[in-house]
Amino acid sequence: MKLAIGGDHAGFDYKQQIFQELAQQGYEIEDFGTHQPDSVDYPDFAHPVASFVEANPESKGILVCGSGNGVAMVANKHAGIRAALCWNEELASLARKHNDANILCIPARFVSPQMASSMISTFLSQEFEGGRHANRVGKISC
Repeated sequence: MKLAIGGDHAGFDYKQQIFQELAQQGYEIEDFGTHQPDSVDYPDFAHPVASFVEANPESKGILVCGSGNGVAMVANKHAGIRAALCWNEELASLARKHNDANILCIPARFVSPQMASSMISTFLSQEFEGGRHANRVGKISC
């Protein structure tokens, strides 16, 4: 599975850790930055991640910023993107199983690095359940 990853300065350290962990697990990862801890604008990194996932429907994305809200708002402007802001494993699981989320948004200022890793592992291991959820997901796009 191809993964796209990105984040702003508040998510920089987490993104670096996440990239290393996922690379060690054998994932093919596109890193859209930021590549430095200096202050940056989160849309500059969330848009490329969302565009990558749009262009590669079998891929997933991970976005990290301070609250997770900014990157989620940006990503969800893209057609076909279902970006989920999660702060625990259960939300990450439900985002995949019930909402067919294709981008996980992590609030770096509110979850530990260990929780971020656990959420990512859960998010990437779950499948969309379809069924009654498919009808609902089909109504998301404008």
